[in-house]
Amino acid sequence: MIEERATVAAVEEGYVWLETQRRSACGACQASGGCGTAALAKLWPGRRSRVRAISDMGLQPGDEVMVGLAEGALLRGALLVYLLPLVLLLAGAVLGQTVFAGAGEEPVVALGLVGLGLGFLAVRVLSRRFQSDNRFQPVVLRRADATMRQPPPETCLPRPE
Repeated sequence: MIEERATVAAVEEGYVWLETQRRSACGACQASGGCGTAALAKLWPGRRSRVRAISDMGLQPGDEVMVGLAEGALLRGALLVYLLPLVLLLAGAVLGQTVFAGAGEEPVVALGLVGLGLGFLAVRVLSRRFQSDNRFQPVVLRRADATMRQPPPETCLPRPE
């Protein structure tokens, strides 16, 4: 289970709306001076995300909680969002190359873009279907103690020179 600290923004029946602070995993790393990820994180400091989570606790806006998401749900979501459009882009390009062999690059590019568009459309449709599935929803695990501190950022290795 992947856990993150969050603040309750609003409460609904069976759900709460949470605000989480976006942060880079290696922003405090010793190699962050030459790291592209840390540089991008510095461009948008303090960005907050608002997410709906399942909760049966009696929470109030302003409460600090720990929210969790199953690793499998995160992996499936990443595959859906990133891999599906890429696969359909490549399938469209291969189809264009096969069907319009010798017609130049335009049909290959056009069918590749059509495949990419269909991939984005499929992601939208499937994500709406998964939106109400509790297996893919974040869950409030427990209240966060005031003494509970954030986990240290993962260490990253320095670049080989």
